Amino acid sequence: MNERIAHIHRQTSETDIQLFLALDGQGKVDIDTGVGFLDHLLSHVALHGLFDLTVAASGDLQIDAHHTVEDVAIVLGQALDQALGDRAGIQRMGSAYVPMDEALAFVALDLSGRAYSVIQAGWHGPAIGRMPTSLVPHFLETLATQARLNLHARVEYGRDDHHQAEALFKALGRALRTAVALDERRTGVPSTKGTLT
Repeated sequence: MNERIAHIHRQTSETDIQLFLALDGQGKVDIDTGVGFLDHLLSHVALHGLFDLTVAASGDLQIDAHHTVEDVAIVLGQALDQALGDRAGIQRMGSAYVPMDEALAFVALDLSGRAYSVIQAGWHGPAIGRMPTSLVPHFLETLATQARLNLHARVEYGRDDHHQAEALFKALGRALRTAVALDERRTGVPSTKGTLT
């Protein structure tokens, strides 16, 4: 089996990001984006997805967290797409419900090669730490576009924004873990069209 890994470096006038992703990892993380809550969320994706993930990002946080969060989503999505290659032999689809105390989140996704996202979440405050709550859906939408996946994510209910966001990203990790898994019975691309585009 070829190693399903990706190294991405993205540098703009707003951010500089180095990212390494191994799909067949052990959940090892080394993440420093300068946005503590984003680090926390990404750690959950890797831990529950069993991905090895290294992220070193510097951005214009003197302005706000928007560019850093957005660009990390771009780079992670590109890494997923690169590591998946032609997507042959994968399960392709995955879903997960995850509770976090009083909150419950659901994620369903399809590594179809077609980008689409539907995000449903209501927030109780403007930010969690240094990360605006408006950037949680924006991160997920950007990730779906760059990874070329179909993503449906929703918070079923909850009182605490931290719990809601954490449940969403744990569910994302669990759903991705299922979708990227290799099916030993499948030799080609899981599509009646013979291609995922």
